[in-house]
Amino acid sequence: MEYTDGNLARVGDRVLIAKQYQGVVVADMDGDEYSSKHPKEQWGYLHSGVMIDTDFGGLVHYEQDTLVGETIELVQRA
Repeated sequence: MEYTDGNLARVGDRVLIAKQYQGVVVADMDGDEYSSKHPKEQWGYLHSGVMIDTDFGGLVHYEQDTLVGETIELVQRA
């Protein structure tokens, strides 16, 4: 998945969501990359997108299609 700013998502990335919320990518289904706390066995069934641990609501699943009207920008690469 690509962020709004064009960067490719990776596990461990720190992101800015909607210009006000923070999050960390914990699973990248598109890239088949998962953190140790959020393994493929737990989230692989989603097949696409990324799982972000957000400061506003815990784990949130985003897919490329859902970024219409939503901004997710890379703040810091893991």
